[in-house]
Amino acid sequence: MTDDRSVAAVSAPKMQILLAALLIRANHVVSRDELSNEIWGSAPPRRATASLHVHMSQLRKLLTRPGRPGGPIATTAPGYVLRLAPGELDLHRFQCLLRDGRRAARAGGHERAVELLGAARSLHRGTVLDGAATGPIVGGCARWAEEARIECAELLVASGIALGRYQEMTGVLRALLAEHPLHEAFYRQLILCMSRSGRRAEALRTYHSARDTIRRELGLEPSWELRELQRTILRSDGAARDMQLVG
Repeated sequence: MTDDRSVAAVSAPKMQILLAALLIRANHVVSRDELSNEIWGSAPPRRATASLHVHMSQLRKLLTRPGRPGGPIATTAPGYVLRLAPGELDLHRFQCLLRDGRRAARAGGHERAVELLGAARSLHRGTVLDGAATGPIVGGCARWAEEARIECAELLVASGIALGRYQEMTGVLRALLAEHPLHEAFYRQLILCMSRSGRRAEALRTYHSARDTIRRELGLEPSWELRELQRTILRSDGAARDMQLVG
């Protein structure tokens, strides 16, 4: 957690969950029952309400900054609300950048899309609580954030390909596949980049590697789209050889 003056670490797991839930629902009241469910699930301790109050008091002290009386957390029936100014939370900025980048890409504004989506990707600093929370608020946000991160990367690469930035996108895709080795869309984009930059043999080797990985890990064949891309490259490679023979 950072502000313009200092950095503070929230190390206690229950306080991490409380802060994450309040941030995700920033400027909206989160009930005590919802917060209790985030921390303890369906088996809260006997003094859950008192324990929640203690954790919240500790969190309030941590968030109170010198020269800023009151702090951002307010008690509002039936629970608590964390007040934030617009654009103060990275999550909200990521959502706005992804939305605007998606619109730019769909409208064919690929230069602008790359700029917006690149800025969105730079805000993503890992999994929410590293998967430590499974409650409806924090766990649900963590799952959404991972899906949104993948969508952001796919859109960024697609716009990069539309701009002819094949070499640059190849490097981005290799890094993405190291993290998501079963995500077929990244394989399709990588193979397409290689093929369009004249590296058809490497593109076909990448297809075979993808097929072997998918078979080994999932017991499945590659998708129709991936197989069709391979066939397209083979046909174009054969056409190119025929032209050389005729010449």
